[in-house]
Amino acid sequence: MKRWSGTAGFDGRPAPVASSRLTSAIAASLALGALTLCLVVAVTVLSSNITMATAIPA
Repeated sequence: MKRWSGTAGFDGRPAPVASSRLTSAIAASLALGALTLCLVVAVTVLSSNITMATAIPA
């Protein structure tokens, strides 16, 4: 991530805000969280379909 500053006292070059390792770790964490969420939704949908498919005795 880079921050641009056009105010007086800065030469206009991008200044690093976070290290690339930290950025990569955050991206990996977000990807893992998204994958986990997708798996939870898939298991929930499949289990609800199985529940609806079974006959409920009256």
